[in-house]
Amino acid sequence: MIETNELTRKLRMLLHPRAALIVYAQENNSHSMNDNSYFIEVRDIDESGRMGEGRPVTVEFMNELVRGYSESHSTTPYGRIPSNLLWCEPRKGSEKYIWYNHPQRRMMFFKETLKIENAEYHLPGIIYEAGENRLNIYAYKDKELTDKTELYAAPFFNVTGASVCLGSAKIEKPKDLTYMNLLEYWEKKFWLTEFSHLGGGGNPTKSNLVLVTKAAKDKPFKLEELKPLNKLKLKDILR
Repeated sequence: MIETNELTRKLRMLLHPRAALIVYAQENNSHSMNDNSYFIEVRDIDESGRMGEGRPVTVEFMNELVRGYSESHSTTPYGRIPSNLLWCEPRKGSEKYIWYNHPQRRMMFFKETLKIENAEYHLPGIIYEAGENRLNIYAYKDKELTDKTELYAAPFFNVTGASVCLGSAKIEKPKDLTYMNLLEYWEKKFWLTEFSHLGGGGNPTKSNLVLVTKAAKDKPFKLEELKPLNKLKLKDILR
């Protein structure tokens, strides 16, 4: 996101007023735009800043204006829907994306105080739930996901319940906001952050998390170490 002072500088250097939109409405309707009792005109602005004669705004003009603004300011993803995306709610203020990773090996980074090697580790299946400024993460055991798939505490540091403490990774949101880039962005926010501390609930695994993590470096993750999350099932977050 552009900081306010940077945006101000760009406006002063690059942009000049070229037109003004003026809305006329009935006096008793000045606070409502929900019906047709208003009129919009556009007035050109010359080099000296004077407005010219007004003319009615056409549908084509408004469509082009909205299209140009939307393309340069859009936060709505687009493009091919990834096969691992389970839920998509792109409406501003209600953003919610849920997707999964099959069991795999991933690179993990740790604070020196944990005395765990930065390396690739075996992981269980992972389900992500991302909103505008939050990330929840869960583990699962099933080979195929269904509504009844049970969700478990993610066996990682920096997670309390399912809520992730997003820390040291400085990842910028992609300018080309495809669905695939958006999911990759959130995964990087989690996996490129150094794991540093236990969440508020203590060990998310049945045994000591340090030992569980170290054991998963050379052998598949032990699914019996996963702890249920209050009988939570996949259907409970897909809504």
